[in-house]
Amino acid sequence: METPTLLETADIYLWDTIAPIANQLDEKVELLRSALQGLGDRHLLALRVPKTHNGAGLDSYLFHSFQEQVARFSGALAFLQTQHQSAGAILSKSKNESLKQAYLPRMGTGEALIGIGFSHLRRHDNPPLKAIETHSGYQLHGHIPWITGFGFFQTVLVAALLPNGQAIYGMIPFTNVQQASGGSIRFSEPMQLAAMSSTNTVTAELNEWNLEASEVAFVTEVGAIFRSDRTNVLNHSFFALGCAQAGLDVISHTQEIKPHLSISPAYETLLEELKLCRHFIYSAQDESFEERLKLRVWSINLAMRCAHAAVVVSSGAANSKQHPAQRVYREALVFSVAGQTTAVLEATVDRISTTSRRYR
Repeated sequence: METPTLLETADIYLWDTIAPIANQLDEKVELLRSALQGLGDRHLLALRVPKTHNGAGLDSYLFHSFQEQVARFSGALAFLQTQHQSAGAILSKSKNESLKQAYLPRMGTGEALIGIGFSHLRRHDNPPLKAIETHSGYQLHGHIPWITGFGFFQTVLVAALLPNGQAIYGMIPFTNVQQASGGSIRFSEPMQLAAMSSTNTVTAELNEWNLEASEVAFVTEVGAIFRSDRTNVLNHSFFALGCAQAGLDVISHTQEIKPHLSISPAYETLLEELKLCRHFIYSAQDESFEERLKLRVWSINLAMRCAHAAVVVSSGAANSKQHPAQRVYREALVFSVAGQTTAVLEATVDRISTTSRRYR
């Protein structure tokens, strides 16, 4: 399938199928499961997996365009599917050919669905999941504080810290299970989240879980995740851009049904800023980390302002959990902290505080 056709297929699916049920997807697990499979039915779930493994092999620009568009229509679907897309992209870099062959060719259609669990490696103080090497692989012990997709994904690509500071990445089943050797995995009930609760985010407890060498994707060098975070600092910006557009969509609709309101100037101003922010972000891959960080924070700030504007123009109706403005606002909150690093946190807070400094 040619790339333009693939993206056009995604666009049609999002407009015709996802847009009408976006609010329901935020809370209804079965409906979200069906929406995720709809992406698989259209071969849209392995977009960064090479074509040699039945993936789409999209370049960064096209993939980010897809991510932005999904976030525009459903934060829950965007957040859920990106876990799987990330697993595919990461697994495709493994040198474990048998592991890649076992999963990658089936990921694009959703026949094999994989989550991720390694954000805890960003903790500077004692990451909670540890590993030690054994004669047959590695033994994992500890806690994973955040895994999305319980009941959606069959497998999780997790990472654990080795005593020397390196990290081991490997595949574990996404279900409660006990090994004959005594190792076990137990998952919590889905968390009660303010937004995207249908994505079934859970915690995990691993007790002396034996990870066979055949299930190991790779071992990364000390501090690799922090270097990756600097390289990929813009990746989550595309969700914020999509969320900002979702807020503007609510405002545009309000203009149509309430023509007496004078909100067109504000809409046009925000729309022009979104276009400018989008242009700079898509053109910034070769910019310095500091410049890309500023753009990431800009996208977060813009998403929050567009979502807030959507709430304001919707008036009291936005207090309803079923109103699109309420959903978009909650999604903006999620995208403001998704993939957050210390640098992103500090820069975001600094931008928020600049308004206060103007009045000193």
